[in-house]
Amino acid sequence: MPYTPIAATLGYVLSADRSQVLLIHRNARKDDHHLGKYNGLGGKLEADEDVLAGMRREIREEAGIDCVELALRGTISWPGFGKRGEDWLGFVFLVTAFTGTPLERNPEGTLEWVPVARILDLPLWEGDRHFLPLVFDADPRPFHGVMPYRDGRMQSWRYSRA
Repeated sequence: MPYTPIAATLGYVLSADRSQVLLIHRNARKDDHHLGKYNGLGGKLEADEDVLAGMRREIREEAGIDCVELALRGTISWPGFGKRGEDWLGFVFLVTAFTGTPLERNPEGTLEWVPVARILDLPLWEGDRHFLPLVFDADPRPFHGVMPYRDGRMQSWRYSRA
């Protein structure tokens, strides 16, 4: 069977001094698949946009800011991750410069600046603990990972870098 994932972006916005990251605390909707967790910003790509345009649009919609500098840090295939077992393919970005003032909240939850050093202390998806260190490390090479999920639980994690 062909792999036909939902294509999406996931972005982590850094403060000017790079010590903090803007995350969304998904605490607004009781029916949210991510309820209670902290996430980066992003979402599904639209049919007429490339991944960079999609990342910029999602951050503008979710945080009210415009990306000035961003870099692709990696890609992750999430087979079975969706609410109903859908497959996802994510393009993970690090935003190092932006214009505007971030919103305090959006329909999905509260936007919060969190020290990068404390991100792993937050309630996250189990799998995020595996790839987030790669998003913020000093290695300039993008990572490319596979993280299968079943029944809402991560099954394994592997990645490579070129």
